[in-house]
Amino acid sequence: FLRDLAVKSKPQGEQELATLKAFAQQKLGIQDFQPWDVTYASEKLKNETLSLSQEKLRPYFPIETVLSGLFSITEMLFNIKIAVKEGVKTWHEDVRFFELTDETNQVVGHFYLDLYARENKRGGAWMDSAITRWKHPQGSIQTPVAYLVCNFTPPIGNKEACLTHDEVTTLFHEFGHGIHHLFTKMEQLDVSGISGVPWDAVELPSQFMENFCWEREGLNFISCHVETGEPLPEDLFESLKKGRGFQSAMMMLRQIEFALVDFELHTFYNPDSPESVLDIAQRIRNEVAVVQPPSYSRQLHSFSHIFAGGYAAGYYSYKWAEVLSADAFSLFEETGILNPETGMKFKNTILAAGGSIDPMVLFKSFRGREPQIDALLRHSGIES
Repeated sequence: FLRDLAVKSKPQGEQELATLKAFAQQKLGIQDFQPWDVTYASEKLKNETLSLSQEKLRPYFPIETVLSGLFSITEMLFNIKIAVKEGVKTWHEDVRFFELTDETNQVVGHFYLDLYARENKRGGAWMDSAITRWKHPQGSIQTPVAYLVCNFTPPIGNKEACLTHDEVTTLFHEFGHGIHHLFTKMEQLDVSGISGVPWDAVELPSQFMENFCWEREGLNFISCHVETGEPLPEDLFESLKKGRGFQSAMMMLRQIEFALVDFELHTFYNPDSPESVLDIAQRIRNEVAVVQPPSYSRQLHSFSHIFAGGYAAGYYSYKWAEVLSADAFSLFEETGILNPETGMKFKNTILAAGGSIDPMVLFKSFRGREPQIDALLRHSGIES
């Protein structure tokens, strides 16, 4: 699938690079365009063509509106209720505790929500399991509990905190991991929730949830101006959608290059071969890349993901999860973005099974066929 994506992305990637070079020459005075000019010139081009910054969007995403909308979307799709549970001891006053109940008012699970940055708190955003669902020997069910942690800018004084669109997608991403853990029906610890889910499928629910942040139907739930209550204007929405596809083919090809190099080195590399590690990387670049680094580049030597970060022969999983999530979401595009029947189908197949069933079997059960790359290309704005 990586080479299929590369073949369909490369023509547009070449056009994106040509556009960038022309802009750099005409507007920035860069006559001899080099690889190290790409990032600078791209930022200048993006600012000129899109005229949309994350800070311009921030007032339209007050955090309580985003949370309320996220919960409403989740409740509508998956037939559950989410409510804050008071009186639960937490590790900081900003942390809130929520309870999920089903249509019969049975408790499904709980999650802690720790949204704001503070001193001595680990950076980044993540979801982790506190308690995993399982069946006790005497027959009772232990309900799952998840941690959802972010590092958003906290409110100042009486002003409500507002999020950038990137932060909104981060929240939806981590919440996707959370519902994967909380909606499980498994009763054995090693395959319950996120436990036992293969590396190349664990990001499916999280990336799936991100899609609602790009659709008008989803944005109607999660956005309104913090002062006026005005919905996100159509011109900003169109700019947001356009920005999603900015240089998407170039970025796609870059990640495919990394994944193919990883595969080649961990599957076929022969230390006795005259072809060195750097030769292999260059061969793959010649096949898929549109931006060639200088000959002295040794970026591969510090590629910690595949040599020290747990992604050896697994870097492809980033892109494979995008294929799965985009193709899964395309069924919602066909049946209705907020279609509860499709939502329940996703919940009862992908989410409920945890790590108990092969992800490909689950995906085919949900989608009715094997994954296809078309939806990812379309969402990325790549015309193939």
